[in-house]
Amino acid sequence: MGTFTLVFSDIADSLTRGVETVQDRVSGALFEPVIRLGVTGLSRAGKTVFITSLVANLIDRGRMPQLISAANGSIRAVYLQPQPDDTIPRFDYETHLAALTSPTPHWPSSTRSISELRLSVRVQPSGILGTMTGPRTVHLDIVDYPGEWLLDLALLDKTYAQWCDDVLERLKKRDIATPFLTVSDGCDGADPFQESMAQKLNSSYTEYLHLAQAAGFYDCTPGRFLLPGDLAGSPVLTFAPLPRPDKVRRGTLWREMERRYDAYKSKVVKPFFRDHFARIDRQIVLVDALGAINAGPKATEDLRQAMADILGAFRPGRNAFVSQLFLGKRVERILFAATKADHLHHRQHPQLTAIMNALLKDARARADFSGAKTQAMSIASLRATVEETRNHQGQTLDCVRGTLMSGKEAAFYPGTLPDDPSKLLAPAREGADRWLDADYEIMTFAPAVLSLLPGHGPPHIRLDKAVEFLIGDKL
Repeated sequence: MGTFTLVFSDIADSLTRGVETVQDRVSGALFEPVIRLGVTGLSRAGKTVFITSLVANLIDRGRMPQLISAANGSIRAVYLQPQPDDTIPRFDYETHLAALTSPTPHWPSSTRSISELRLSVRVQPSGILGTMTGPRTVHLDIVDYPGEWLLDLALLDKTYAQWCDDVLERLKKRDIATPFLTVSDGCDGADPFQESMAQKLNSSYTEYLHLAQAAGFYDCTPGRFLLPGDLAGSPVLTFAPLPRPDKVRRGTLWREMERRYDAYKSKVVKPFFRDHFARIDRQIVLVDALGAINAGPKATEDLRQAMADILGAFRPGRNAFVSQLFLGKRVERILFAATKADHLHHRQHPQLTAIMNALLKDARARADFSGAKTQAMSIASLRATVEETRNHQGQTLDCVRGTLMSGKEAAFYPGTLPDDPSKLLAPAREGADRWLDADYEIMTFAPAVLSLLPGHGPPHIRLDKAVEFLIGDKL
């Protein structure tokens, strides 16, 4: 009976989402169209800075020549509007912009939960239709959410036993997981359940997740363990992976961990998918590829697998009336953007983009086959460095110069990325411990002091090109 009720509930949710989607599309076609742009990425990818710079550069478009509608004057005005979703926190654009543009600029706080912001774009359509109808308004709803939550969508297809097997197999290869594995191996899932043991396991596993994230790994599920919010301490976030016992009985530690895992999927992951993720039209996934390369081959391979999992969650393809009615809205365009391109000299940007394309080759092939448009590029949402060339021991080095987080100004040569991405991805796939023939280093720069001309947003690298791919066709 419980299974039938759950299935019936899922079907009802799908039908409700489909009706809402049709209503939204009819309303948009007849009145003012709405584009929901999802912005996500894993930790340190720069989601908050991206959205802040995006909004500032759409309002003041002097640095957006590759956004065609801005370059040809079709965009007449862009302004902030109250967001339509009253229960979702507003993205604090003004505070974040003040942090980046103050006399002593600093990076704003990172994404901790979902937030939203609405931009209204006044556009003059081209051609005869534009002459007859005059300007129209297109609303851009920017939805910001942690990438750690997105990875949880893969859990919907896994049982607790499957998740445990996958996680424990990976952890055996990582030294930082030794403390948790010691705790896990010291308990028996067939023992009677005790809350104190569940909390001990969960605390140790959560500590491992934080260490894994700091080390550059991306397979950190469940994502809410890292960003618990108001669920902190609740049973739905108090479980951990266990070795499967030979016999599983009611009332055992294994059974309770399994129950809480299933509750996490039904009460945390599914509502996020139903209420937010399934309504997205366009999506950008921000990737700190340079950080992964700096962390080494294992982190780079982990990133490749994480990107495949992320793209698999989007169910990409062209929107169609019937598929929307029964399956919900499908994302039409997905951009994978390697951030922090300003940490490299522009001569290395093609190599960074090539590495992004190679990292996503398998995942992009699946998306393109399904009809979604995908693209990879390298960007800097806010340029924090300037380029310079220096001579060192008879060599000419392409460097970047900026202010370090310590306040000291420094020029930095990060190393040379290979022209052939396989020179990085092959040792990554083979599980090498370190790069054999090169060292790659990344410095952490503070934002530069800005002096903006009237009508100009903050300096960036290819932000306008990213926006043109994501929403240019709608403007």
